[in-house]
Amino acid sequence: MLEIIDLTRSAQYIGAGMAIGFGAIGAAMGEGYAAGMANESLCYRAENSGNVVRNMLVGQAIAESAAIFALIVSLILVFSAPSEQFVLFAWIYISAGLAMGLSAIGSGIGAGLAAGNACQGIVRQPAHSSAIIRTMLIGSALCQDPAIFGMVIAILLLFLDFSTVPLYPGWAAMLGAGLSIGLAAIGPGIGCGLAAREAASGVARNPETNTNTNRMMLVGISIAQSTAIYGFVISLLLLFTGHQENLALTASLGLLGAGLASGFGGIGPGIGEGITAAGALRWIARSSGNTGLLTRSMLVGMAVAESTGIYALIVALLLILVL
Repeated sequence: MLEIIDLTRSAQYIGAGMAIGFGAIGAAMGEGYAAGMANESLCYRAENSGNVVRNMLVGQAIAESAAIFALIVSLILVFSAPSEQFVLFAWIYISAGLAMGLSAIGSGIGAGLAAGNACQGIVRQPAHSSAIIRTMLIGSALCQDPAIFGMVIAILLLFLDFSTVPLYPGWAAMLGAGLSIGLAAIGPGIGCGLAAREAASGVARNPETNTNTNRMMLVGISIAQSTAIYGFVISLLLLFTGHQENLALTASLGLLGAGLASGFGGIGPGIGEGITAAGALRWIARSSGNTGLLTRSMLVGMAVAESTGIYALIVALLLILVL
């Protein structure tokens, strides 16, 4: 019969593998996009290779930060002493890996999108490379927020004492918490990158719109990240809502369903809102006189896309607090 320490140690290894395995996907894709756009840009103006390569490396470094977060969580899982008494900790270790690994996917991709188009913008407007790079840095850095939410949940799972939580339905609450923030962070990370990508291109297209472009980028990214915040809130509720022992399968699956509802429900709105913001940012540079109109249209469109994430949030809250 498998002893508890063997079970929890095995779960640590699985969690570590999922953290860095999933976490490496987005960072590598983002870095590849940045490098591809940099090489394409150099074909137009090879004399700007210094600025382009530097921007590429900085952008790739930011995109890789999500994978570094995942590496840290993986190493903690590998080298921490496993629980010898509580089977619940096996689910906690797996959940921590999912929270960190899945949440890093979108952030890595998003940061790479911003870096790639900034490289392209530098060869178009070498005299304004500093403004383009500044926009890229702001956008790429904000793309990391969803991954940071995932890392926070992973750290809470690994370092807080859950020994008083009953196995049933505690296992479902722990697993649901990891899936909620892990899945919900994917869409916002990508959506933020879509907005930041068009902001960098917009500044290159019309540097005079730099201020308006950056302002709208910040607004768009803030809204696109909202469903990651919903997923983060549901994760916290699943972790800290007092769970009484209940052996009924429905009690456990209700909590797991809450995590899935919030997690999957956050993917589409995050990407959709990023597409909306990107469209507005693309046209500010071309029609700066219509900034007010574009802003209003963007906000209305993002609000409608947000509604589906709110539906998922309501269902998740019902499953945790009512049913």
